[in-house]
Amino acid sequence: MNDLEIYFKNNTERVIYKWAHYFDVYERHFAKYRGKEIVILEIGTLHGGSLQMWKNYFGDKAKIYGIDINPNCKAVEEENIKILIGSQTDRDFLKTVKQEIPPIDILIDDGGHTMLQQIVSYEELFDHVKPDGVYLCEDIHTSYWLKYGGGHKRQGSFIEYSKNFIDQLNAYHSVEKSLPVSSFTRSVNSIHYYDSIVVVEKRPTPQPTSSKTGTVTTPFMNLEAHGVALVKKNLRYRLKHIANVVLAFFKLPFKKGSFDYS
Repeated sequence: MNDLEIYFKNNTERVIYKWAHYFDVYERHFAKYRGKEIVILEIGTLHGGSLQMWKNYFGDKAKIYGIDINPNCKAVEEENIKILIGSQTDRDFLKTVKQEIPPIDILIDDGGHTMLQQIVSYEELFDHVKPDGVYLCEDIHTSYWLKYGGGHKRQGSFIEYSKNFIDQLNAYHSVEKSLPVSSFTRSVNSIHYYDSIVVVEKRPTPQPTSSKTGTVTTPFMNLEAHGVALVKKNLRYRLKHIANVVLAFFKLPFKKGSFDYS
């Protein structure tokens, strides 16, 4: 067990609810921040046990903030732990949060878990996470629960919303206007999906470059007999290429997703 799981197993203070497999995910993405002067924001305070767990794990230099809609959660406050009362779907409230707290190193969304709550919180707070920070949204299995507004491949679920992150991460390589390079492309280094958790790790990310080293090569195939060169001289291949471009425009597959010039 890692230190977080040990704390959880031996906890006799405020109540904590956690899925067993979460602790390995936390350790993987949070360990590098231990003992440092960091800012943590957790949405969803409830009994306050997880805030105490973060305080124990990260140390006295960490400033920990919690958001909850329940005014009674102010009782959770203690040294280095401050509670902000408001709704995570209230964009005006979240804007005031960004004014009240410093830029965030680690943001954990463990709030109400509805689709609207997760999406609004991400849209309003992601840009307040530091350039080398982590945004973690947990309990995203509610994207498959109808009572939370989810459902398999249901538009408007947080899972479907977050799948766009993958496209944005790779936008430097897109040749279509429908996928321009965005602030997400420039600021995100990686996305990690786990059972019930998505983690977005930020890092300034310029357009990637490639290079080559070495001196020994393998001869290329005869491009007059194979490959793209045939497009220029053969009507059949030209028509095939045009068909692929048209289908791509309408986001339709070519031969069920497989396309080449053979």
